[in-house]
Amino acid sequence: MSWTDEKVEKLKELWTKGHTASQIAKALGDTSRNAVIGKAHRLNLEARAPSKSSGTTISRENKTVRRGPALTSRKAKFQSILLDKNFEPENPKSLENLTDETCKWPIGQPNEERFYFCGRKPEGEFPYCKLHVLYAFQPKGSKEEVLEKGDEIPEFIEKKVKSAG
Repeated sequence: MSWTDEKVEKLKELWTKGHTASQIAKALGDTSRNAVIGKAHRLNLEARAPSKSSGTTISRENKTVRRGPALTSRKAKFQSILLDKNFEPENPKSLENLTDETCKWPIGQPNEERFYFCGRKPEGEFPYCKLHVLYAFQPKGSKEEVLEKGDEIPEFIEKKVKSAG
């Protein structure tokens, strides 16, 4: 596909009206969505499509579209778990008894007689309960974060850190 002056003008027109790259490609014919995006980028056309999770308002052709609230980030979910200090008691399960409704965190070593899985209720989309999510996952960028002197560390986190040392 070659970009004729007519196709470039049509691209610019549809782009400023807020059409998607797929819609523009279809209108131009004999071109792909990626070709449209590439050409728009090379023409330095204004970026006009914020992410779906931005919670912003977009005005298109005298119509205002209100986007919903931003989705909860993984880091926000992790922080909410950190603040919750109420952990249900373990419910030991064998491998055969694990389901989608049980925490799959292994306790002990597989070659030990007393080896089992936690068995608590998993947290959201995680395969682990609230407590074991703290062990298994770290939010992105957590290594670079520095607590301010005024920030208070929850007591159960301090205990966890001391027991790991």
